[in-house]
Amino acid sequence: MISGSVANELLMYYRSKRKTNREISLYEPIGTDREGNPFNMADIVESPESELWERVLLKKNVGQLYALVPKVLNSREQYIICRRYGLYNTVPRTQREIAQKLGISRSYVSRIEKKALVKLRRAFTQ
Repeated sequence: MISGSVANELLMYYRSKRKTNREISLYEPIGTDREGNPFNMADIVESPESELWERVLLKKNVGQLYALVPKVLNSREQYIICRRYGLYNTVPRTQREIAQKLGISRSYVSRIEKKALVKLRRAFTQ
């Protein structure tokens, strides 16, 4: 796992290399770890932190989702989706809890939720 200081060191290294505009080898030493051992880009790429790219992609997708919710969904769909999945720092709720709050049946909440998810999926994949 990469510490914050190592990540900063890595970023500074690549910025300086970009200024010199030469190719960078994966096996060229780019810094040292806490014990003073040199490491290279290949060590980072091959690290067990493989979910790093997944987290970056997830963050991008979540941002895109937050942008789509108000554009694609009507107010009732927004309310249900936000409460159902805990968007915008709300507490996730069950369909039954949402139905009681809105004064509608749980099955109607389910239908609205499904319709809203289809709308979001279509907009997300365009």
